[in-house]
Amino acid sequence: MVSKQESRSEQTKKEILLAAEKLFSKKGFDTVTIREIAKEAGCSHTTIYLYFKDKMALLHQLSMPPLQELKKQIEDVLFRDALSAEDNIRKISRKFIQFCLQNRNMYTLLFVTEATRVDEEEPDLEINKLRIELFGFLKKALQECLRIHDDDLLLAYTRIYFFTLHGIIGTYTQSKEPLDELMKRLESTFDDAVEVLLLGFKQKLKRGVK
Repeated sequence: MVSKQESRSEQTKKEILLAAEKLFSKKGFDTVTIREIAKEAGCSHTTIYLYFKDKMALLHQLSMPPLQELKKQIEDVLFRDALSAEDNIRKISRKFIQFCLQNRNMYTLLFVTEATRVDEEEPDLEINKLRIELFGFLKKALQECLRIHDDDLLLAYTRIYFFTLHGIIGTYTQSKEPLDELMKRLESTFDDAVEVLLLGFKQKLKRGVK
């Protein structure tokens, strides 16, 4: 049985995380201070340090669970669904876009804040290791679709694919339109964007253009 003290402790931790998410999303990770988070959460700044070492620990706690869920969704497509390579990349693209728009208030935290290069071999932060792993899944899906044998070219094309997905997402991060309505209205357009991108890649490969 959970004691009253344990229950209060969990509630305090939850309120700190909610306050951090709200302020990071509204003002940006770099500008928000621990004292501001404490004020928003209704506790002292020293209380925050009982639960979290620093702002990076808050970023980790907020970002890792949703990114791990996205990883699972993409893994299910790549390694479990019996789809063609092109259907794989379409489905992965759709899931990636939908996930980001579902978490649009946290989009910058999840993918931009403290981010490193996608080809960084030994990132220091766990969140960046996971981000790079997700990028690797996109690269794998593209490789299976295009059969590119030049590693540098594959990285360049995956970056373009990555930019395309984030361009779509970035267009709607400030939108108040409900996710279901937005996806119903634009999902076919998102699919077409990926389709056109793949056709362009294939045409360039056929012509031997890098």
